[in-house]
Amino acid sequence: MIVNVHTELIRNAVNKILTVVDKKKSRPILTYTLVKVENNKIELSATDLEVSAKVVINADVETEGSFCVNAKNLFEILRELPLDNINFKVDADGNSLKLSCNDIHYSLLIYNSKEFPNLVFENERNKFSLEAKDVTEFINRTSYAISTDETRLFLNGIYMQEIDSKLRVVSTDGFRLALLELPSTNTQIENLINGIIIPKKGIFEIKKMSDTFPEKKLNFSLDDSFIYVSVDESYALSIRLIAREYVKYQAVIPNKTSFKMHTDRGQFFDAVRRIKIMSNEKSHGVKIKLSPNLMTVMANHPSLGDAKETVAIEYDGKEMEIGFNAKYLIDTLASFEDGDIMFELNNELSTVVVKSPELPSYMGIIMPLRI
Repeated sequence: MIVNVHTELIRNAVNKILTVVDKKKSRPILTYTLVKVENNKIELSATDLEVSAKVVINADVETEGSFCVNAKNLFEILRELPLDNINFKVDADGNSLKLSCNDIHYSLLIYNSKEFPNLVFENERNKFSLEAKDVTEFINRTSYAISTDETRLFLNGIYMQEIDSKLRVVSTDGFRLALLELPSTNTQIENLINGIIIPKKGIFEIKKMSDTFPEKKLNFSLDDSFIYVSVDESYALSIRLIAREYVKYQAVIPNKTSFKMHTDRGQFFDAVRRIKIMSNEKSHGVKIKLSPNLMTVMANHPSLGDAKETVAIEYDGKEMEIGFNAKYLIDTLASFEDGDIMFELNNELSTVVVKSPELPSYMGIIMPLRI
């Protein structure tokens, strides 16, 4: 096998699949990338058996072939090479790959491609498409609330469901929740109607794809165990879904609220960040005191001191003090753009709904903290 390709082209391709490579080294072959060379193209694939990725690039192919090479080692080499053409050549014995760029030469040990798992990147049924910008938006606005608690596997991802003629995306860790609705795909796919959970690793691989092709449409398809995502014929993902029932998140969304508070998101965000400095390192607890047209953000550290800051608001409800984990509050506020932000609540211990008039399809929910 002999093939020539530009350094930057193959380096970018390997970089896309590198994060998929198995870090736990459960099987040695999973630390390798499968390289197929045919029809003037190079196809690179990697997997940890939960998330798989495939990238296809153009190349000058003299003779076709396939092999497996250590993905991390290959990328480290490509990262140091000058921007020029590279020649890849597999020896006749099929045990080593000769890599040459100008006066630079490497010989890398390779494995037979037959040892690599057989990967599938599409289901012919259950297809739908989403604009890349919409995919980036729902990930940016909801991924912060994904749980990292591995004992609650069903919360370790984003829940996607077609409901009320819209595509609803939800994430929660039990302390905060993010919910965004997109226009319907009009697919009536049973899997989507019942809901699917896409794991965190898969979510960030999808975001990498949408960020790479912001003007494109991402093509999705589903089966009972996997979601498949692709763009054109150059980049594809296969992601094993979390086979659990999602939490009944609707129960924490208030049917109605008694009080509403409006304020400037930027001023509120900055105030919380400043006052958080004097909060407890474990709870990150801050208090929000609501008074008519005035909000006070407060924190007290038993060893360091205290801090408070006032922010102008629109509010004519009763006075109340609510405790929050400042980190959770900051994450939620960061998911909104600058402008008017609204808190909806019933009392000091009820869930707080965060909304913006500029984003009617999105809400954040934060559980109060006893301080």
